[in-house]
Amino acid sequence: MDGKLTRRALIGAILAGGAVGTAFSPVRGYLERFAPLSGSAWDATDETDRTVESPYGAATVRYDEYGVPNVTGESERALYFAVGYAQARDRGFQLDLQRRQLRGELSAVVGDVTLDTDEFHVKMDFAGAARANWDLLGDTRAGALVEAYTAGVNRVLANDPSAVEFALLAYDPDPWTPVDTMLMQKQIAWNLTGSFRTLRKALVADRLGEDAANDLYPNRFDFDSPIIQNGNNGPGNQADHGSAAGAHAVEPALVEWLGQFESPSGIGSNSWVVSGQYTESGAPIVANDPHLSLMAPPVWYEMTLRTDDVSVRGVTFPGVPFVVIGENDAGAWGFTNAGADAIDFYRYDTRDGEYRYKGDWREFDTEEREIAVSDGENRRVTVRKTVHGPVIEREGRRVGVAWTGHTATRTTRAIYEYSRCSGLDDMLAATERFDSPTQNLVYADRDGNTLYYVTGQIPIRTVDGEEVAGDRVFDGSVGEGEWRGFTPFGTSSWEGFVPFDEKPHVVNPDYLGTANQRVVDRPKHYLAEAYSDPYRGIRIYDLLDRRANSGEPMDPAFMRRMQRDTLDLRAKALVPVLVRAAREADDTDDLTTSLDALDAWDYRMERDSLAALVFVHWFERYRDLTFSPAFERHGLDESSYPADWVLQHLGPDSRWFGDESRDEVMVRALRQAVGDIEDAGEETYGDYNTTDALDHPLGLDFLEYPTRPMDGSRATVNNYAVENPTGSSWRMVVPMDGPSAGVLPGGNSGNYFSDHYDDQLGRWADGEYKAMSREIRGTLTISFENEGDR
Repeated sequence: MDGKLTRRALIGAILAGGAVGTAFSPVRGYLERFAPLSGSAWDATDETDRTVESPYGAATVRYDEYGVPNVTGESERALYFAVGYAQARDRGFQLDLQRRQLRGELSAVVGDVTLDTDEFHVKMDFAGAARANWDLLGDTRAGALVEAYTAGVNRVLANDPSAVEFALLAYDPDPWTPVDTMLMQKQIAWNLTGSFRTLRKALVADRLGEDAANDLYPNRFDFDSPIIQNGNNGPGNQADHGSAAGAHAVEPALVEWLGQFESPSGIGSNSWVVSGQYTESGAPIVANDPHLSLMAPPVWYEMTLRTDDVSVRGVTFPGVPFVVIGENDAGAWGFTNAGADAIDFYRYDTRDGEYRYKGDWREFDTEEREIAVSDGENRRVTVRKTVHGPVIEREGRRVGVAWTGHTATRTTRAIYEYSRCSGLDDMLAATERFDSPTQNLVYADRDGNTLYYVTGQIPIRTVDGEEVAGDRVFDGSVGEGEWRGFTPFGTSSWEGFVPFDEKPHVVNPDYLGTANQRVVDRPKHYLAEAYSDPYRGIRIYDLLDRRANSGEPMDPAFMRRMQRDTLDLRAKALVPVLVRAAREADDTDDLTTSLDALDAWDYRMERDSLAALVFVHWFERYRDLTFSPAFERHGLDESSYPADWVLQHLGPDSRWFGDESRDEVMVRALRQAVGDIEDAGEETYGDYNTTDALDHPLGLDFLEYPTRPMDGSRATVNNYAVENPTGSSWRMVVPMDGPSAGVLPGGNSGNYFSDHYDDQLGRWADGEYKAMSREIRGTLTISFENEGDR
């Protein structure tokens, strides 16, 4: 590394590696370039009781044995002031880093290496969308509580920003605002629905032909385990809505640039709900483990909240005051990503600052913004918008974007109301206000009800009066596919979107599992351009079906075993073919050890397995050898490779094997994989599959988690994708008549000096849990008193 690289440029290089919530590119071993720790940085070690003045009344925070704040308040405002204080105390740097990225303000503290990241976020104007949110929410009860939360955050950020990262970077955070909390909701929505798949498919169609694009990016995977089993939510199959992937290709340089900022690959989740008909106790059970980016500290923050009329425990995103996933007195709820298509792209006829729209020339809505750059020259950025939303431009290339998160949404209010739900009717009413992102909600209550519902606003696109899919780049100049009732950066009426009662849902299912697979075989409206690989969904239903048909009741222990399941269906399908091909090939004596391990394997991705190690290296080599020759010839890289399901189902005579047979490519990939293993000095899967991938944004060794071997892969229910660290970011099992359990991948505190920085990591890595009790308890206590009472 260049010895002249400044401290700020070093950190900028780290932060430029990706979106907050994804794994940043680590640069290690340069602690001496940071500011020395002094002053408030060492205050982070203070673990003594204290009293804090509050303008909202009395409250108490008691930290339990895992650093989970148990917060009580004499009123909701007093409660959420204390929640804000606790989050800022435990995750202050994470709060500031997230909002800086979404606002496009990283370069102001780290230098010019984050200018591309800032430029994208400024041009997308997430901050403008957050302001629209606050305009809608500010006068509501939830808005008043966000204001109290904001005051609690600022009591820490303004007076005691003790996170060690602030000292290392030598800056003080700006005050938190209610709009910043709205911005966190936009970040969550973008990380779950911000996909540029349409643009990649259009590019592949332009380079390889539309037939090839349809082969590699099918709208529908052929499998028998959709979320809604044997269900039909009305006539019409999404495949009948047509496809025009190659109609308007976007320049590859722009697609490549945009690809840095989309939802990280591997984002997904598992959940299932089982009614009392199939449980040992006769009461329902909810299980959920969202698969998000894995990092230090985790993306989730656990808390228990109680007032005279509310008792709720679960997890939220730092910056959001309300429990997002959890349980209250009445029931429990969880989410997985529905995959519904909430983003569209447009091309326009343009001339000198104008674009054509339905026969008229209109000026772009234009605003000049300046991106501040620490120790460098500020950058001027032109933000342009059309009637559909922002226009992203890069070196003379442009594409228009419409995204449901760009308008005011009521999701923050819905999440607040979940905590107060007293039963099924309340849950349905709150869910109708859950505008973004599109999610699979599962719910059960202590009255015995179960529920599945797709949340979020889902656009209905039309061209010439016919409903069409969103898997194309539309001609914005003629109004193709535009969303009726959508007002970007304002308040939308939503009348041109799928009505709430027409969204896929099941009230009181016997049991139902979600894993980002196809929602239903025949939806009434187009839902999604594509879904995740269905391996986890197939496996979850296999486990649920077999248990239900066995007559043996389900219980929380069975649910926890399901969450730990490591069977990889990719391996089950491909390894027998690989072993046969290698056994029949010439000159494979050097592969005998690996082949014998594969031949005897049970296809479980477990840390002590040699076969799992061979498979994971082989699969990556097999994919690259299959697609790289044609893709590289046409100027495409691995970001355009298709899903694992597509690779698995290539026939033996597929065009993608070129002049070789499938067997020859498989064996060549195995030989390369064995060489990779020898070069790396790995002996079992646990040598490769470790927690080393869970980086802290600053990439400094002392802030990283300890190294632990892991089970699971990106295709298993026990989900862990070490290649792009995503996986089970929170696990919970909640029976309606017994103790709940959960675990985080690390610790609840973001303070390196805290005992709770990584005290859950070992449990999480080993598939163990801790109690998730709503009983108020704890040792370290922070008391909040009315201002003037002290």
